Amino acid sequence: MNMETSSSVTIMKRITFCAGHRLLNHGGKCENLHGHNYVAEIFVSGDKTDDVGRLVDFSVINTLFKSWINDHWDHAMLLWDHDTIAISALQSVEPNRIYRMPWNPTAENMARYLLERVGPQLLNQISGYQLQVARVVLWETATSCAEVTLTDASQRTDWNDRPAWQQTFAG
Repeated sequence: MNMETSSSVTIMKRITFCAGHRLLNHGGKCENLHGHNYVAEIFVSGDKTDDVGRLVDFSVINTLFKSWINDHWDHAMLLWDHDTIAISALQSVEPNRIYRMPWNPTAENMARYLLERVGPQLLNQISGYQLQVARVVLWETATSCAEVTLTDASQRTDWNDRPAWQQTFAG
């Protein structure tokens, strides 16, 4: 990479997928098993562009993130690993596709999971680039989304130590 810039560059790739979930202890209709047509917007940042002038080719980001989402979340039931009743019920149905989340699968927690856990592992597969997932926006419906930024995530060092109900609602 010959071209260095003094500013940060960010690109975004939009990925759509279908998945089901339920929100344990929600107290409302979202406590029932249900599904959504999700849209994940993955924002990748870096300080350098390559000889072509790209941060990284969009197709590389698409291949990595779309493959991960297809393999793990698309047409799956995303459930909190504490939700033993739903997990047990779904395991009694064949075939089943269950992805166990470490937190209640709210849009906020799903975006955070992509930012903090999935993104770094995927971007480490790209050699020759210094990249980071700077932001994830996860659209649960056409009018409702959650956004998590790298700044927010870096300030949440105690996240796993919080009681479960605070993990869902903490800001």
